[in-house]
Amino acid sequence: MSLTGKDVAEIARLLSESQFSSLDLKLGSTKLRIRRDGGGGSRGRWVADEDESSDETQPQGEAGVEPPPSPPPSGSAEPASEAGAGPGAGEVDVPAPLLGNYYAAPRPGEDPFVEVGDRVEPDTIIAIIEVMKLMNSVRAGVSGTVTAVLPENGSAIEKGQAIIRVKVD
Repeated sequence: MSLTGKDVAEIARLLSESQFSSLDLKLGSTKLRIRRDGGGGSRGRWVADEDESSDETQPQGEAGVEPPPSPPPSGSAEPASEAGAGPGAGEVDVPAPLLGNYYAAPRPGEDPFVEVGDRVEPDTIIAIIEVMKLMNSVRAGVSGTVTAVLPENGSAIEKGQAIIRVKVD
């Protein structure tokens, strides 16, 4: 099995959005090691070594892989001053349980799971996070009223990043 440049770029993008500094991947006879080399500023530059032989000490080549630029700061339904200020009195942020792409609705063009002013219960689905083509439902985990939807639909989010802000009962 061989990885395309697009595959390696997507892996580098996902790694850039995580706290990890390297990844070793083996798919059959294909081996991929991707790591931050410390160059190129705070994000660093990714270096990928792909080896299709069975001898791990003899990589066939090395290619510098620059991850795609990060998306602009996420938008929200609330003004940036309110959304960026953190939860107020009686409010809590519901964090993303994993790293991936955030989707506010079940399908493109459909109504979002929750909007500002909606009431949520602990089992209310508030979003979908896509990780490697797997769609994972995210539940609110609290009861209350949504006061902010924080990430932009379709944006990449980190584990622990706030998805919605809820004024708890």
